[in-house]
Amino acid sequence: MSDEILIVAGEASGDLHASRAFEELKRLRPGVRAFGVGGPLLRAAGLEALAPAEDISVMGLTEVLPKLPRILGILSSLASAAAERRPRAALLVDLPDFNLRLAAKLKKLGIPVIFYVSPTIWAWRKGRARKIAKVVDRMLCILPFEERFYEGTGVSARFVGHPLAERPPPGPVDRYRAELGLPASRTTVALVPGSRASELKRIFPAMLDAAERIRASRPDAQFVVPVAPTLDRSQLEPYLAAHRTVEVKLVDGRTEEVVGASDAALVKSGTSTLETALMLRPMVVVYKLSWLSYLVGRLLVRIAHFALVNILAGRGLVPELLQREASPERMAAEVERLLGDRAARDAQLQGLREVRDSLGGPGAARRVAEEVARAMG
Repeated sequence: MSDEILIVAGEASGDLHASRAFEELKRLRPGVRAFGVGGPLLRAAGLEALAPAEDISVMGLTEVLPKLPRILGILSSLASAAAERRPRAALLVDLPDFNLRLAAKLKKLGIPVIFYVSPTIWAWRKGRARKIAKVVDRMLCILPFEERFYEGTGVSARFVGHPLAERPPPGPVDRYRAELGLPASRTTVALVPGSRASELKRIFPAMLDAAERIRASRPDAQFVVPVAPTLDRSQLEPYLAAHRTVEVKLVDGRTEEVVGASDAALVKSGTSTLETALMLRPMVVVYKLSWLSYLVGRLLVRIAHFALVNILAGRGLVPELLQREASPERMAAEVERLLGDRAARDAQLQGLREVRDSLGGPGAARRVAEEVARAMG
């Protein structure tokens, strides 16, 4: 067996977390190599990409079906590459529908599997835990309550801390605005529409409509959008062209600085909500699925909140707008409330501080690397 590992990571957050863990692993085991699937950050860290992350990073039934042949082809090619190259271990990051199928193939090959970012067994399909035990050697959890859900299931699980907890406390708004070239005195709203083209299509137009409404009541308002590494600016341009009267600044990546520069943020549900929470900026969380995916989700998911920040807080700390509720009118109204109602703003900020404190200390990437190194032998 060569001194190399298999890494599979999909969307922007997984690419970020995996790249940091790989960098730490290279410090522990100089000369280690990696092949698999990853985004630009993993590729920059030295991953030999057999396929780009964008090809497997899809959500919802209607999004998956057109890409299914390509996804299954990648799954097969990864299994074949693993059988030929015999990596010492596999680090599979999130994407449970894809990665658990791959884990089953790797298990048959005798390759140790470390799964980083637990599937949401606490939200739906709790029976998956026993299936996970058959194909995963080590489950690394990033949310503090997840480890206990694996007790008695046969899964060897560990809370390693959230990778975003590495970030220092946020600085003043003016500093971030200066870094991004934004006027310091103007009302600033961050629009964070996600890292997938399908999310842009469903969410970004409504966000821009909401921006129009906010600008009508606050003529000084400016808007800033982080462009995820998995997207290209050209993919946002058609939407912006329909809203020429709204002043929107695009920033490549740098979600942390974009959110830090804002007075409030409209954020797509997902890891971005946690990034915003860690920056201690008030937010409104939105999400839209295809109606088929939504109806299936309603049948399967049994949780009180869909926003990760609210799940961690254990209450409705931030407004959640899902499907029809994610209308431009509701988005604009909720942002206006956070901009104009000091009591509502302060209450949310206090809750966000509590969420930040719950995520553990820094060092998640190092702990993941240690687990992989241990599995490598």
